[in-house]
Amino acid sequence: MSLFPLFQMLQFLIILYVSYIFLAFAQYEDQFIYNGFLQAKLQLDGTAEIQSNGLLQLTNVKNISNPQAGHVFYQFPIKFNTTSSGSTPSLSFSTNFVFAIVPQVPNIGGDGIAFIISPSQNFIHAEGNQYLGLFNSSNDGLPENNILAIELDTVLNPEFGDIDKNHVGIDVNGLHSVEAATAMYFSNKEGKNISLELRSGNLMHLWIDYDEAEKLLSVTLAPTRIPKPNRPLLSKAIDLSQYLLEFMYVGFSAATGALPSDHYILGWSFNKSGQAQSLDVSRLPQPPRQRKKRESPGLMIMILLIAVVVVLITIIGATIILRRKKYEEVREDWESEYGPHRFIYKNLYKATKGFSDKELIGEGGFGKVFKGKLPSSNVQIAVKKVSHDSKQGMKEFVAEIISMGRLRHRNLVQLLGYCRRKGELLLVYDYMPNGSLDTFLYGNENTNLNWLQRFRILKGVASGLLYLHEEWEQVVLHRDVKSSNVLLDADLNGRLGDFGLARLCNHNTNPQTTIVVGTVGYLAPELTRTRRATTCTDVFSFGAFMLEVACGRRPIEPHGLPEEVVLVDWVFKCWRTGAILDASDSRLEGNYVVEEMELVLKLGLLCSHSTPAARPSMRQVMQFLDGDPNLPELPHDSSCFGNFARVEASEILM
Repeated sequence: MSLFPLFQMLQFLIILYVSYIFLAFAQYEDQFIYNGFLQAKLQLDGTAEIQSNGLLQLTNVKNISNPQAGHVFYQFPIKFNTTSSGSTPSLSFSTNFVFAIVPQVPNIGGDGIAFIISPSQNFIHAEGNQYLGLFNSSNDGLPENNILAIELDTVLNPEFGDIDKNHVGIDVNGLHSVEAATAMYFSNKEGKNISLELRSGNLMHLWIDYDEAEKLLSVTLAPTRIPKPNRPLLSKAIDLSQYLLEFMYVGFSAATGALPSDHYILGWSFNKSGQAQSLDVSRLPQPPRQRKKRESPGLMIMILLIAVVVVLITIIGATIILRRKKYEEVREDWESEYGPHRFIYKNLYKATKGFSDKELIGEGGFGKVFKGKLPSSNVQIAVKKVSHDSKQGMKEFVAEIISMGRLRHRNLVQLLGYCRRKGELLLVYDYMPNGSLDTFLYGNENTNLNWLQRFRILKGVASGLLYLHEEWEQVVLHRDVKSSNVLLDADLNGRLGDFGLARLCNHNTNPQTTIVVGTVGYLAPELTRTRRATTCTDVFSFGAFMLEVACGRRPIEPHGLPEEVVLVDWVFKCWRTGAILDASDSRLEGNYVVEEMELVLKLGLLCSHSTPAARPSMRQVMQFLDGDPNLPELPHDSSCFGNFARVEASEILM
C-alpha cells in the first residue's frame, strides 16, 4: 500500500487540529477596538443595523408603530474566570464608547441606551419602553438574570426609582439602579461639574472601568471634544464575582416608546486584561444630520423683517416695564388686613441676592429654600418658594398661614409671614444655622449626632407637636413630620418647621381636606381610606421619625435587603427576636442609654400601629419620653405596624 494517501490524511488532520485551536483561541479573544463597525465581529438583533458608513444604529425614529428594542453583542463570549478552579479570579475590565441619542422631536423622546454584560445574547422576551430591551415586568430584578448594565436613561420612570429623566445608572439584575447620577462631567480645566443633556443629539464619550482588586466600578462621561475627566461621574464599591458567570457577552441594548429616538454607537473599545485603547474620534462615522425644509427666498426675507420688528418692539417695551415687572406682586383687596405679615417681594429679592443659587440651602418636592438677610434690619431669614394655584382657595390658605404665624413655641420654626408673586407663594421663616436634621443623619461622619443630642431632639419635636395638637387655640395638623422638616438651631435643638402643608381645625372637629399629602414612609395607612388627616396621622409620622432618628435609616430603603426595605418591619423583627437594640444606628457604636434606646424603638413601633386608636396621643408620647408611665405591651402580629409603606404607589394621591 502506498504511503502517500496516509501522509495526505495525516496532513489534513494536522491542519484541522490547528484550525480548531485557532478558532478556540479566537473565540476567547478578550480585547478589541472598532472605530466604526464595518466588518466588525458583532451579533445584531431587533432593530439594530450597521449603516453603509460603519455607523451602528440600535433604534430608528422612522419605525414608530411599536416600541422598539435593538441589541448588539461582540460575537464571542468573554472569559471572566469567576469560576475557574486553581486560578485567581480576574474580573477587571475596561471599555469606552462614543454614542449619540437623537430624538425625533428636539429634547423629547426615549428611552435610552445600556452597555450590558450578560450570560446570553437572547433577549427575545425583553420589552422596549422603560425596560430598555433588557427585562420585562416578570423578570426585572431576579437574581438569576446575572446581568450588569450601565444605563443612559432619558425618561423618568418612578416605578424604578429614577432620579430624573437625564441620568446615568449602574443596574444589577434589574432597572432599580444601585447607583445613579444626573448626566454631567467634571471639567479638568474649570475644576467643576458641567451638565450634559443625553438626548441633545451631541456626541458623547463614556468610559467604564472595573478594578477587581479594589472591587470598584467607575463610570465617566464627557463630550467627545475633551479628554477623559479626572473624576468619574459614578464610583460604586461592588463585588462583581457575586453576579457575573465564567463566560459572559458584552454589548449594548437600546429601546424606544411612543416618542422615539435614534440611538447610535459610533465606536467601541474593550479590554478584559488591561486598559481599553482610546478611540480615534476623528475617524468615527457621523450620524446623519436632521434635514430641514427649504424656504423660498421671499418668505425668508419676510420672516426676517417680521422678526426684526418684533425684536425692536420687545426691546423698547422691555426697557419701559422691566423694573416694574421685576418686582411685580399679586395683591388682592382681602390681603389688606394681613399687612404686617405681608413681605414686599423687592425686599425678599434683595435679601436673597435675587434668589441666587449661591443662597440655596434646601430643595424638596414642594419648593426651594433660600437663605437671606433683610436689608432694613440685617435679620437672617429663610425664604421658601412654593408653587400655588391663586384661583382656588388662596384666601383661606393665606388666612391659615397668618394664623400659624402666631404660633409660639421653642421647638417650632417661627413662620414670619408671606408674599405672593405670579405663580409662587413665598413663605418667610426664621433662619436655622445648622440646617435640617437629615443632613446630620445621612451625612458624613463629621456631621454625626450622639445619642444625647438625638434624644433631646426627639423630646423637643414631640413637645412642639403636643403644642400644635392640644395647647394652642386651634388644632394644627402638620401633615409632613420627617427629618428633613426638623431644623437645628445654633445649639442643635430640634425645631419642627415647614408649615406649607399644615391645616387648622377647631378642637373636637375634623379638618375638611380630602387630599392626601406628605411623604411615603411617613403616611398613616388609614389615609388611603378616609383621605383625612388627623392628630393620629401626625402621631404615625412621628413614630416613623422616631425610628429614623434611632436607627439612622430612612423609613423606606428601596435598595436595602428584602427584610430591611421597610424600617418598621426591620425594627419589629428585631424586637420579636429579643434583639431590638440590633436596629439601633451602628454609627453610635453602642454609646447610648440602653433604656432610652429601647424606649424610643418600642414607642416608635407603638406610634406606627396600623389602628389609629391604638396609637398614643402626643401628650402620652411626652409622658413616655419623660419616663412617667410604662409602655403598653406591643402586639406580636407584624401586620399591626406601618402597612401603608407596602401600598402600591398608584394608591397614593399626592
